[in-house]
Amino acid sequence: MRIERPLLKLPIRFCGETLAREVQALPPALWMEHPQKFDGNNAVPLVSPGGAMTNQWAGPMAPTEALHQCPYIMQIMAALDSTWGRSRLMGLAPGAVVPSHVDIHYYWRTHLRLHIPIVTNPGVAFKCAGEIVHMEPGECWILDSFFQHSVENRGQETRIHLVMDTVGSARLWDLIEAAVQGDAAETMLAPEPGSVESLDFEQINAPAVMSPWEIRSHIAYLTSWMDDRRQLDPIERVLDRFVMAWAGTWARFETSDEGLPDYERHLAEARSALAKLSTGPILMRNSWDFQDSLQRFVFANAIDPARVAGSQPSPRQPLQPRAGR
Repeated sequence: MRIERPLLKLPIRFCGETLAREVQALPPALWMEHPQKFDGNNAVPLVSPGGAMTNQWAGPMAPTEALHQCPYIMQIMAALDSTWGRSRLMGLAPGAVVPSHVDIHYYWRTHLRLHIPIVTNPGVAFKCAGEIVHMEPGECWILDSFFQHSVENRGQETRIHLVMDTVGSARLWDLIEAAVQGDAAETMLAPEPGSVESLDFEQINAPAVMSPWEIRSHIAYLTSWMDDRRQLDPIERVLDRFVMAWAGTWARFETSDEGLPDYERHLAEARSALAKLSTGPILMRNSWDFQDSLQRFVFANAIDPARVAGSQPSPRQPLQPRAGR
């Protein structure tokens, strides 16, 4: 999801001291190793599939035991009035680094990522698309993680951020618009006694079969990161054929199992045609390979992987005569 810039500070602030007290009161056993196993990186899941203490991303989301121990974080989530996906506390030990990378994953293509610093120090530097930012406790930032980004902690204490993924909401859109326009005064959400009665958590975050309209959206997003038309034109011809074939099958079967062999055939044909065009990496403006991104955003998720097992692409069937009506 695009915000038209690498980082955007929203005109809303939270109490860093209250957040720090909540986080420091959590049992140390709740902190888990970072899924990419970067040295000095760990996390506490707050929202996850089924509320489990896991780094998984697919499935109906629910609060974890850790979130229930953080009433002010729940108040923040309620104030932002969004449908929440995978969310975590993310720690970065003194001297630790998150190396420069791009988030190439279907889940983060379809979500916004909010960063709220809780514990930080002047030695923490967040670098995104060449811009270095130091985020202060309680600030609220949106990161477009399809830009190259990295973090380093050269200070003496662990940096902790609240990192929340969401597909957004009207409330969040209004904050984004205000930030882009730059004409809104920053508001402060003070802690209030009591607990939040309910929050909205996403229940659908992966397609059974991706619609042709979603596929077109992902392709348009990726091609917008490309500047070299000589490389892009032959790729777009392959993808136009693929989307048209997919749309024809969708119009007959939508997400039913009966259409799976045809969908798989369309994927196989597109992959084969693109492989014949490939002469090496085709880099986008974020220095990532276009075809790798296409594979991760579209081809790997166009059909729920669990439904593909055991299914075989079908050959094209000859046209059968039909009885007149």
